[in-house]
Amino acid sequence: MAQAQAQQTGNGAPGKGFRSARLGWPELDRIPHPPRRVPLLGDVLDADPRSPVQDSMRIGRQLGPIFRRKAFDREIVFVWGADLAAELADESRFAKHVGLGVANLRPLAGDGLFTAYNHEPNWQLAHDILAPGFSRAAMEGYHPLMLDVARQLTAHWDERSGAGHEVDVPGDMTKLTLETIARTGFGHDFGSFERSRPHPFVTAMVGALSYAQQRNAAPPLLAALQQRGAAKRNAADRAYLNDTVDEVVEARRSGDGTGARGDLLDRMLETAHPETGERLSPENIRRQVVTFLVAGHETTSGALSFALHYLSRNPDVLARAQAEVEQVWGETEEPAYEQVARLRYVRRVLDESLRLWPTAPAFSREALHDTTLGGVHPMRTGAWALVLIMLLHRDPAAWGQDAERFDPDRFEPKAVRARPPHVFKPFGTGARACIGRQFALHEATLVLGLLVRRYDITADPDYELSVTERLTLMPRNLRLRLTRRTPARTAQPAARD
Repeated sequence: MAQAQAQQTGNGAPGKGFRSARLGWPELDRIPHPPRRVPLLGDVLDADPRSPVQDSMRIGRQLGPIFRRKAFDREIVFVWGADLAAELADESRFAKHVGLGVANLRPLAGDGLFTAYNHEPNWQLAHDILAPGFSRAAMEGYHPLMLDVARQLTAHWDERSGAGHEVDVPGDMTKLTLETIARTGFGHDFGSFERSRPHPFVTAMVGALSYAQQRNAAPPLLAALQQRGAAKRNAADRAYLNDTVDEVVEARRSGDGTGARGDLLDRMLETAHPETGERLSPENIRRQVVTFLVAGHETTSGALSFALHYLSRNPDVLARAQAEVEQVWGETEEPAYEQVARLRYVRRVLDESLRLWPTAPAFSREALHDTTLGGVHPMRTGAWALVLIMLLHRDPAAWGQDAERFDPDRFEPKAVRARPPHVFKPFGTGARACIGRQFALHEATLVLGLLVRRYDITADPDYELSVTERLTLMPRNLRLRLTRRTPARTAQPAARD
């Protein structure tokens, strides 16, 4: 806790508003930028505002492990080199920066765990109160609810595949993960699998995330002129999300909630800080629930979708995963909590999918005091950089010359030990890393294990992976064909440890 408090106070003035790189990097001109920079407009030629992360990947490959981009009056320093990213992960020198994109979600999530500035005290208060909600004992309590939602998914997929139809992977993974976090954390049932269309909560969430992403692409004045209608829709989306959360909280307060006692919502409502006795305010509870419902399902649904895409394209990997599930789970119809962690190869499939397509594709870090990055680039206190995880995870210096290739064996224990630290960051880094990491990994490993045991998965040979960006990443229009399996109980060679 002392370290987190130091982050809050060591950052000087509250970090509000966009700070252009020119203010914090005194030798900014040493950092390369795209050619053909246009006065006043910046690096707008050949830029693709619809996919800024993938656009930055393309530019980063050309310019190297540290580069900068400017759009109008906004200039950002990007970092993806393994050595530089490792420096930025040093908690004694750098802290989380609530930067462009994430800051655009503050009208919705305020000082929730994901969007709080380091100086805001509710972050530490909420973290200390909620951390026990992700303990092993708590996770074991969530496991049966995760299984229940997975049953709904497989029933839906049995129906679709039995009728000869493909399945909508991103859409169904979104239903699965929304129901999972809503039921385990807040005792709420959205009824997602009973709907032919996405739940309005999902529609509003996608709208809010897309709006935040779009505001990255234009300066405030131009955005205000171009997006009046979009701003009005965004206000309606935020209102719907807030109203939904208020209904969930009120149901629990009135005793009408169906959630298991001791879940995340109970902790928010009933638990005081163990040292100070302080409690979360009603407004902050709303912001935390919004944060968990949005961030707790959007990224996991993307991770599962990318993993299923790669399994459909790599039959040998799918066969090894199926063999491992048969070997580890045996005749058990539904695995116990402790059996999920034994699916080591399935977990590697997830990790490798998150390496290539981390669904939260970047994070920002700011200097706690004047420092020099890489021994070359001076940074003033508060100067920040955007770590482009997408390229960090593909840096040949850390991952080899075949870093673009899908290979779960990169996560064999020996290979992991041989790599430098801080080169795999799908959940962020440091004190502000994702609090729900173990929840997400348990859920995703469980679901992927159930699916590969139940189905053979076939890709559309004409499909080419296209990725939608809405702050998070998701495969676009991914459809897969499923065939129910008759599991072979004679185990094939499973994962190598």
